[in-house]
Amino acid sequence: MGTHHQGTEQEVRALDACIKLVRAAESVSSQIHHHLEAVNLTVSQFGVLEALWHLGTLSQSDLAHKLLRSGGNMTLVIDNLEKRQLVRRDRQSRDRRVVQVCLTDAGTQLIQEIFPRHVAAIVQTMNILTATEQEELGRLCRRLGRQE
Repeated sequence: MGTHHQGTEQEVRALDACIKLVRAAESVSSQIHHHLEAVNLTVSQFGVLEALWHLGTLSQSDLAHKLLRSGGNMTLVIDNLEKRQLVRRDRQSRDRRVVQVCLTDAGTQLIQEIFPRHVAAIVQTMNILTATEQEELGRLCRRLGRQE
């Protein structure tokens, strides 16, 4: 489905491409994150666990920046993960404003268990495209995402 906007050729083309991009991204996200329901995780919670697992302890603000979330949203996400004892917050003694977040043993165990399913879902979803198409899609997305 494209745009119904009756604007200039440039406007219609840009809106149509953006609609297709957003719809595709939401469809792919739904397909690759479906498995998270079984372990009662949101996409943001999974993102925190995955980032901490691959990158190690991070500050709460670094997590928010990495996951493109607001500070307030990240506080809520980490609150909920902490209630489940999947992450732990540590305040820095030098600067109590800095809150470091790290995985607990339970958080590590959970992400190690579910990450292979996540990768398999991504591979299955992306296999509709050839290797060359996947590389081109990655290049185009990076180009779009680097605008500021």
